[in-house]
Amino acid sequence: MSRLYLLNKPYRVLSQFRDDQGRATLADYLSIKNIYPAGRLDYDSEGLLLLTDDGALIHRIAHPRHKQPKTYWAQVEGHIDDAALKALRRGITLKDGPTRPARAQRMAPPAIAERTPPLDPKRHPHTSWLELVITEGRNRQVRRMTAHVGFPTLRLIRAAIGPWRLDTLTPGEWRSETLHAPRPAKPAGRGRRHTR
Repeated sequence: MSRLYLLNKPYRVLSQFRDDQGRATLADYLSIKNIYPAGRLDYDSEGLLLLTDDGALIHRIAHPRHKQPKTYWAQVEGHIDDAALKALRRGITLKDGPTRPARAQRMAPPAIAERTPPLDPKRHPHTSWLELVITEGRNRQVRRMTAHVGFPTLRLIRAAIGPWRLDTLTPGEWRSETLHAPRPAKPAGRGRRHTR
Protein backbone atom coordinates (compact mmCIF):
# COMPACT_ATOMS: atom_id res chain seq x y z
CA MET A 1 0.00 0.00 0.00
CA SER A 2 1.41 3.40 -1.02
CA ARG A 3 0.36 6.98 -0.46
CA LEU A 4 0.37 9.28 -3.46
CA TYR A 5 -0.04 13.06 -3.27
CA LEU A 6 -1.41 15.02 -6.22
CA LEU A 7 -0.52 18.73 -6.22
CA ASN A 8 -1.59 21.44 -8.61
CA LYS A 9 1.78 23.19 -8.78
CA PRO A 10 1.36 26.92 -9.30
CA TYR A 11 3.29 29.04 -11.79
CA ARG A 12 6.80 30.03 -10.67
CA VAL A 13 7.16 27.32 -8.03
CA LEU A 14 10.14 24.95 -8.07
CA SER A 15 9.51 21.18 -8.15
CA GLN A 16 11.69 20.73 -5.05
CA PHE A 17 11.44 21.46 -1.33
CA ARG A 18 14.41 23.81 -0.86
CA ASP A 19 15.96 26.70 -2.73
CA ASP A 20 18.91 28.82 -1.68
CA GLN A 21 17.73 31.72 -3.85
CA GLY A 22 14.48 32.28 -1.95
CA ARG A 23 12.13 31.16 -4.72
CA ALA A 24 8.82 29.45 -3.93
CA THR A 25 9.10 25.67 -3.48
CA LEU A 26 6.88 22.69 -2.75
CA ALA A 27 7.45 23.31 0.96
CA ASP A 28 5.20 26.37 0.64
CA TYR A 29 2.30 24.03 -0.20
CA LEU A 30 3.06 20.63 1.35
CA SER A 31 4.36 20.04 4.89
CA ILE A 32 4.52 16.23 4.60
CA LYS A 33 7.95 14.83 5.43
CA ASN A 34 10.01 12.45 3.28
CA ILE A 35 8.02 12.67 0.07
CA TYR A 36 9.57 13.33 -3.32
CA PRO A 37 8.26 14.26 -6.76
CA ALA A 38 7.81 11.51 -9.35
CA GLY A 39 9.28 13.53 -12.18
CA ARG A 40 9.37 17.29 -12.39
CA LEU A 41 7.53 20.27 -13.76
CA ASP A 42 9.38 23.40 -14.88
CA TYR A 43 9.38 26.55 -12.73
CA ASP A 44 7.29 28.42 -15.32
CA SER A 45 4.85 25.54 -15.92
CA GLU A 46 1.77 24.70 -13.89
CA GLY A 47 -0.35 21.70 -13.08
CA LEU A 48 -0.19 18.14 -11.88
CA LEU A 49 2.80 16.97 -9.87
CA LEU A 50 2.78 13.54 -8.20
CA LEU A 51 4.69 12.96 -4.96
CA THR A 52 5.22 9.92 -2.74
CA ASP A 53 7.63 8.35 -0.26
CA ASP A 54 7.62 5.08 -2.25
CA GLY A 55 10.78 4.89 -4.39
CA ALA A 56 9.49 1.97 -6.47
CA LEU A 57 6.30 3.90 -7.25
CA ILE A 58 8.33 6.97 -8.27
CA HIS A 59 10.29 4.75 -10.67
CA ARG A 60 7.12 3.22 -12.17
CA ILE A 61 5.56 6.64 -12.71
CA ALA A 62 8.58 8.62 -13.89
CA HIS A 63 10.82 6.19 -15.77
CA PRO A 64 10.55 6.66 -19.58
CA ARG A 65 10.38 2.88 -20.07
CA HIS A 66 6.86 2.85 -18.59
CA LYS A 67 5.68 5.52 -21.06
CA GLN A 68 3.06 7.07 -18.79
CA PRO A 69 1.13 9.43 -21.09
CA LYS A 70 1.24 13.04 -19.96
CA THR A 71 -1.55 15.40 -20.97
CA TYR A 72 -0.72 19.09 -21.33
CA TRP A 73 -2.87 22.13 -22.04
CA ALA A 74 -0.83 24.73 -23.88
CA GLN A 75 -1.93 28.28 -24.59
CA VAL A 76 0.03 29.25 -27.68
CA GLU A 77 0.74 32.44 -29.56
CA GLY A 78 -1.61 32.74 -32.56
CA HIS A 79 -4.35 30.45 -33.85
CA ILE A 80 -2.81 27.01 -34.27
CA ASP A 81 -3.47 25.57 -37.73
CA ASP A 82 -4.04 22.09 -39.14
CA ALA A 83 -0.52 21.82 -40.57
CA ALA A 84 1.01 22.38 -37.12
CA LEU A 85 -1.33 19.81 -35.53
CA LYS A 86 -0.45 17.24 -38.20
CA ALA A 87 3.26 17.79 -37.66
CA LEU A 88 2.90 17.28 -33.89
CA ARG A 89 0.88 14.10 -34.49
CA ARG A 90 3.53 12.68 -36.83
CA GLY A 91 6.45 13.61 -34.60
CA ILE A 92 8.98 16.34 -35.24
CA THR A 93 12.76 16.50 -35.09
CA LEU A 94 14.22 18.63 -32.32
CA LYS A 95 17.90 19.29 -31.63
CA ASP A 96 18.05 16.17 -29.45
CA GLY A 97 16.34 13.96 -32.04
CA PRO A 98 12.86 13.06 -33.28
CA THR A 99 9.90 13.07 -30.91
CA ARG A 100 7.42 10.25 -30.71
CA PRO A 101 4.07 10.96 -32.36
CA ALA A 102 1.82 12.95 -30.02
CA ARG A 103 -1.92 13.27 -29.72
CA ALA A 104 -2.66 16.90 -30.55
CA GLN A 105 -5.95 18.73 -30.89
CA ARG A 106 -7.38 22.20 -30.47
CA MET A 107 -9.39 22.75 -27.33
CA ALA A 108 -11.62 25.43 -25.85
CA PRO A 109 -9.98 27.52 -23.12
CA PRO A 110 -10.11 25.31 -20.02
CA ALA A 111 -12.09 26.31 -16.93
CA ILE A 112 -9.07 27.10 -14.77
CA ALA A 113 -7.90 29.87 -12.49
CA GLU A 114 -6.14 32.78 -14.13
CA ARG A 115 -2.39 32.66 -13.83
CA THR A 116 -0.65 35.02 -11.41
CA PRO A 117 0.61 37.19 -13.01
CA PRO A 118 -1.74 36.82 -16.00
CA LEU A 119 -0.70 37.01 -19.62
CA ASP A 120 -0.68 40.54 -21.00
CA PRO A 121 -3.40 40.75 -23.68
CA LYS A 122 -1.68 43.74 -25.29
CA ARG A 123 1.48 41.69 -25.86
CA HIS A 124 -0.45 38.54 -26.83
CA PRO A 125 -3.74 39.60 -28.45
CA HIS A 126 -4.25 36.34 -30.37
CA THR A 127 -3.87 33.00 -28.62
CA SER A 128 -5.35 29.52 -28.84
CA TRP A 129 -5.37 26.39 -26.69
CA LEU A 130 -3.99 23.00 -27.60
CA GLU A 131 -4.23 19.64 -25.81
CA LEU A 132 -1.06 17.63 -26.32
CA VAL A 133 -0.48 14.09 -25.03
CA ILE A 134 3.11 12.83 -25.07
CA THR A 135 4.78 9.66 -23.78
CA GLU A 136 8.28 11.00 -23.22
CA GLY A 137 9.65 13.68 -20.95
CA ARG A 138 12.53 15.62 -22.42
CA ASN A 139 13.55 18.97 -21.02
CA ARG A 140 10.97 21.63 -21.94
CA GLN A 141 9.68 19.30 -24.63
CA VAL A 142 6.17 20.71 -25.14
CA ARG A 143 7.47 24.27 -25.38
CA ARG A 144 10.11 23.21 -27.90
CA MET A 145 7.57 21.25 -29.95
CA THR A 146 5.05 24.07 -30.26
CA ALA A 147 7.79 26.60 -31.04
CA HIS A 148 9.16 24.27 -33.73
CA VAL A 149 5.81 24.31 -35.56
CA GLY A 150 5.53 28.09 -35.26
CA PHE A 151 3.28 28.54 -32.22
CA PRO A 152 5.30 29.38 -29.08
CA THR A 153 3.77 28.29 -25.78
CA LEU A 154 2.75 31.16 -23.50
CA ARG A 155 1.15 29.14 -20.70
CA LEU A 156 1.60 25.44 -20.00
CA ILE A 157 -0.48 23.28 -17.66
CA ARG A 158 -0.03 19.56 -17.08
CA ALA A 159 -3.55 18.19 -16.72
CA ALA A 160 -2.82 14.47 -16.29
CA ILE A 161 -0.14 11.83 -15.81
CA GLY A 162 -1.41 8.38 -16.79
CA PRO A 163 -4.72 7.85 -14.94
CA TRP A 164 -4.21 10.74 -12.50
CA ARG A 165 -5.83 14.08 -13.34
CA LEU A 166 -5.98 17.56 -11.89
CA ASP A 167 -9.77 17.43 -11.86
CA THR A 168 -10.93 20.36 -9.71
CA LEU A 169 -7.70 21.07 -7.81
CA THR A 170 -6.90 24.78 -7.94
CA PRO A 171 -3.31 26.09 -7.91
CA GLY A 172 -1.66 25.21 -4.60
CA GLU A 173 -4.26 22.61 -3.62
CA TRP A 174 -3.48 18.93 -3.18
CA ARG A 175 -5.18 15.64 -2.42
CA SER A 176 -3.92 12.20 -1.47
CA GLU A 177 -4.77 8.71 -2.66
CA THR A 178 -3.99 5.30 -1.24
CA LEU A 179 -2.79 2.82 -3.85
CA HIS A 180 -3.57 -0.80 -3.03
CA ALA A 181 -2.54 -2.29 -6.39
CA PRO A 182 1.14 -3.00 -7.13
CA ARG A 183 0.93 -1.00 -10.37
CA PRO A 184 0.19 2.74 -10.61
CA ALA A 185 -2.34 2.19 -13.39
CA LYS A 186 -5.10 1.53 -10.84
CA PRO A 187 -5.18 4.29 -8.25
CA ALA A 188 -7.60 3.74 -5.38
CA GLY A 189 -10.13 6.12 -3.91
CA ARG A 190 -9.54 9.81 -3.45
CA GLY A 191 -8.72 11.52 -0.23
CA ARG A 192 -9.55 14.99 0.96
CA ARG A 193 -8.44 18.14 -0.82
CA HIS A 194 -6.03 20.46 0.95
CA THR A 195 -4.80 23.99 0.55
CA ARG A 196 -1.68 25.42 2.06
